[in-house]
Amino acid sequence: MTHAVIYKARRSGEILGFKTEGHAGYSEAGSDIVCSAVSVLVINTINAVDMFTDAEFETQADEDNAVIYFMLKPHNSEISSEVRVLLNALELGLSQIASGNPEYLSISIEEV
Repeated sequence: MTHAVIYKARRSGEILGFKTEGHAGYSEAGSDIVCSAVSVLVINTINAVDMFTDAEFETQADEDNAVIYFMLKPHNSEISSEVRVLLNALELGLSQIASGNPEYLSISIEEV
């Protein structure tokens, strides 16, 4: 199962980052559409934040353990509307995948 953690600010509820880990197990590696969908959403979000905004962030990836981590840097005191839309779109996409595939993708929210 893939597990996604969405990190949200305690006060504002804005998304500050996320982490995904694990393989969905929907199908064999290379044909697992749930894992592929999650990967596309996550990687596209990171790339879009990088290409279309001035936000500074930290990212880490561990292919062996299927972990991708993204967190806005703390000095980003005001999150731009572009970053907010991109991170909210990621949460929406992951939620839609999880609602149709709860045995392959779980999501939790962690306040930071």
